[in-house]
Amino acid sequence: MENTDIDWMNYALRLAEKAEAQGEVPVGAIVVYQGEVVGEGWNQTISLNDATAHAEVLALRQAGEKLGNYRLLDTTLYVTLEPCSMCAGAMVHARVKRLVFGASDLKTGAAGSVFNIVDNDNLNHRVAIEAGVLEAVCSEHISRFFRKRREQHKLRKKQQRGDLFSAAD
Repeated sequence: MENTDIDWMNYALRLAEKAEAQGEVPVGAIVVYQGEVVGEGWNQTISLNDATAHAEVLALRQAGEKLGNYRLLDTTLYVTLEPCSMCAGAMVHARVKRLVFGASDLKTGAAGSVFNIVDNDNLNHRVAIEAGVLEAVCSEHISRFFRKRREQHKLRKKQQRGDLFSAAD
């Protein structure tokens, strides 16, 4: 792991905070080419009403536009959470050279946890993987978000039950 990996992951974490501020799952991603950010994204599936608006996909789209090519040769994608199968597939098609992620996703991860799409011998391109960069920080960020969401859901249910009892009086 390089020191710059930590710097870039901190950048991705700031983008994850943007997602959370919009009520989205807090995942941030950047694409780096020759030491420069050429694409960035954060989860926007809810706000854009688009199931494909994951942080990685948005960052890859922006990088493709900036570089003028869908093939993102010699790029590194940094993301706070292990990519899902959709995002992993997009990275393979884009020919991303290297993936660096923070937290593993034990339910839908496609870079080694559940599947390993980015490093599969059956595909025409393989992406080098560096897992666990700022893992504790990234994991806590996601966990805190879902804890808070569960608490809000419980509170809404409790309030709804309370409203039902009030209406019965």
